Amino acid sequence: MTLHAAREPDAARLPDLVCLSHLRWDFVYQRPQHLLSRFARERRVFFVEEALFDAGEPYLQVERREDGLHVVVPHLVWGRWDEVDRVQGEMLDGLLREHGVRDFVLWFYTPVPVAFTGHLEPLATVYDCMDELSAFKGATPVMVEREAELLSRADLVFTGGQSLYEAKRDRHARVYAFPSSIDAAHFARARERSTAAGTARTRPRLGYYGVIDERMDLELLAGVARARPEWELEMVGPVVKIEEGDLPRLPNLHFPGGAEYARLPERVAEWDVALIPFAMNESTRFISPTKTPEYLAAGKPVVSTPIRDVVRPYGEQRLVRIAATVPEFVAAVEAALADDAATRAAWLERVDALLAGTSWDRTWRAMDRLLEQAAPGWNGGRDDEMAAD
Repeated sequence: MTLHAAREPDAARLPDLVCLSHLRWDFVYQRPQHLLSRFARERRVFFVEEALFDAGEPYLQVERREDGLHVVVPHLVWGRWDEVDRVQGEMLDGLLREHGVRDFVLWFYTPVPVAFTGHLEPLATVYDCMDELSAFKGATPVMVEREAELLSRADLVFTGGQSLYEAKRDRHARVYAFPSSIDAAHFARARERSTAAGTARTRPRLGYYGVIDERMDLELLAGVARARPEWELEMVGPVVKIEEGDLPRLPNLHFPGGAEYARLPERVAEWDVALIPFAMNESTRFISPTKTPEYLAAGKPVVSTPIRDVVRPYGEQRLVRIAATVPEFVAAVEAALADDAATRAAWLERVDALLAGTSWDRTWRAMDRLLEQAAPGWNGGRDDEMAAD
């Protein structure tokens, strides 16, 4: 087993952060990237991805990115499932030795790695629970067992939404709700481009961006596209856990693939209405879509199925229209398209008032303060006020 390492900077460091994730850093820019890129501005962050089974001999790929971020990918031998945990444990130990990682916080996005991390001695253990993974397609009972172990081991539990908080708060003494945040300035760029885009367009355009998987209500999408053939529906994002052949194929329903985070405001500017067409099933029961505040920051009216963390607070405050069926969805989109300038201006004022109270910077700073309490020395003796700057 070999270790492919990135070159290290020479500067003195604060304690490191070692993250174990089921997501890939370069897949979709979302919660882990927003938070960990901020931690990486002042300390080393090792983002350890789920293993790839593509090697003739196990090896660990380590690539240094911006600031202190290191993206780590275990490459394992296909078919050696009985040794997966043992080999990944050895690889992780080798990573820590190779990079001189001594004082560190262990940060989990998935419970699976508890099987090969029990021997480690972190300053603190964090479980940032952004999804109920046990409800996702392909999940096994092992996920439930390992989450129970992770909850017993964790010093802090963060949740990606209010519904997840309510599901976890009785299972740990220190659970904190950190719902989806927003880089408002980034998405506000869409407002600057939207007027020109709308002037040049002859047909209403509806849009979605994000992962397209078993959480998507494909029947709803197809129904809306058939009901209004004069509308264009653009579903931007990678298709996973769904066969391409299972996607509805209609002249006005498009699946163009993914888009870089930096380019999303340009795509959203092309839309008249933004969509959250998630199915109502177990996999969506606890989700808190990050795209909700992002769409709003972009200045786009939003129509969503009745996802609990969208209904509360956005639906209840009449910032997002909620619809469950094809006729309801069509009617809600038509209402959004019919809003006059005065109605739109009043809505945007209420949107901005809500979004002013949230940002990824604020979320990261609040988490950083909690870490300083759980792991003394995390910020090198700086007080909370300095750590938040």
